[in-house]
Amino acid sequence: MSTVSADHLAAPVPRPAWMARVAGELEQGHPDYFRTFAPPKGSHRRSAVLMLFGPGADGEEVVLTERSAHLRSHPGQVSFPGGSLERGDVTAADGALREAHEEVGIDPAGVDVALQLPDIFLSPSQHAVTPVLAWWPIPGEVRAADPIEVARAAKVRVAELVDPDRRFTVTHPSGYRGPGFEVEGLFVWGFTAMLLSTLLDVAGVAPPWDESVERELPERLGRPWSRG
Repeated sequence: MSTVSADHLAAPVPRPAWMARVAGELEQGHPDYFRTFAPPKGSHRRSAVLMLFGPGADGEEVVLTERSAHLRSHPGQVSFPGGSLERGDVTAADGALREAHEEVGIDPAGVDVALQLPDIFLSPSQHAVTPVLAWWPIPGEVRAADPIEVARAAKVRVAELVDPDRRFTVTHPSGYRGPGFEVEGLFVWGFTAMLLSTLLDVAGVAPPWDESVERELPERLGRPWSRG
């Protein structure tokens, strides 16, 4: 079971200013990514993910998970805690917090939900996913609380994610192209990388990076993805 040590802070740390900037930008209109992948009209399955940021010893961190290699859906991929909404979830935030508790042991009572981002439609799974942006004023431990679903849980430094040397364009022989990150042994691509990239750009915390630097999707991730 993978764990990350908690940071013991004397007092809650308030939300960073960039979260308010994100809310303000969304009020002015949705970035291209959200417009391009807006859910179509009609019924579809609903999911939510928790984009949880918090203070760390060396700057802000975000919680990421590596999915179990034995899962039928997206094995081994890096993701945010989250999953399908259930009957008792009144809001998408309720579902994201419940899943985060089940998957990585986060106490929902200690999470400050900032806002729900626009829904994104994932056509392979036919899910409309609501990203829930949240702040962890006093961060605690994260762990693979459900090892059937989660192989690893980590708190990754935002400064490392936005380091231009850790960013690249992921490619696949199928024609896929999208943003990617590699940090702390995690290869971040696909939906998670696109969502992170969009958020960090809208927040104004990411310096420019060279999109011409390409890396092919590793076979261990590309093989199950290409099977659908």
